[in-house]
Amino acid sequence: MNISATLLGGFLALVFIVIVCIPFFTWISYRLGKRKTTTPVIVTVIGGLLAIIPIFGLIYIAVLALKNDLEVKHSSV
Repeated sequence: MNISATLLGGFLALVFIVIVCIPFFTWISYRLGKRKTTTPVIVTVIGGLLAIIPIFGLIYIAVLALKNDLEVKHSSV
């Protein structure tokens, strides 16, 4: 039984994307979304979906990282 190197490479790339890229980009999107937006869940979903194509996920994370942080309102009691 012969295993095609192309098929094996495609399978390994798919496994890498599913096991490494999607959870990592989703986690990073959530962490940045909490600090930089008022809707971290939506930011997380978008980051997870864009992680399917890793270059889009990297661009999304870069844009999100360059965004200004939200101002924290301190309540004085």
